[in-house]
Amino acid sequence: MSELIKVGMADYKTGRNPNSLISYGLGSCVGIALYDSFNKIGGLAHIMLPDSTQARSAENPAKFANTALPLMLDDMIKMGASKGRIIAKIAGGAQMFTFANATDVMRVGERNAEAVRILLKKMDIRVIADDTGGNYGRTVELRLDTGIYRVRTIAQGEKEL
Repeated sequence: MSELIKVGMADYKTGRNPNSLISYGLGSCVGIALYDSFNKIGGLAHIMLPDSTQARSAENPAKFANTALPLMLDDMIKMGASKGRIIAKIAGGAQMFTFANATDVMRVGERNAEAVRILLKKMDIRVIADDTGGNYGRTVELRLDTGIYRVRTIAQGEKEL
């Protein structure tokens, strides 16, 4: 019997086949799916900000890309995943609001997506699918039996990465 494991905002979860991981309401946040197809072990993080060193409070490590991803990867390896087989798929990072005098600081979604790409490269994890940007929210689901990363939107429909 499979279970649908919910991943909240500023949270991450790991799991294995036959379960699925789902996160609702990604706007400027980024959903990072890591998956080992041989062992059918995966993780899904819903990160809000790129870097904990830039924050006033870093109490929740799952909130930031630079702290959530290493923790999630470590949990997956403890479950039996092989780092060399893990791939990544990312979605989210939207610009949900338009500002007349937008500065770089206001482009949170773009900064989140870029930070995730840079961090995954440093971690030697290949990004094989990317659905970031735009001005619309997403709900993402990682199926741990197949590795399919389903991205659902209201205006843009649904796609599988």
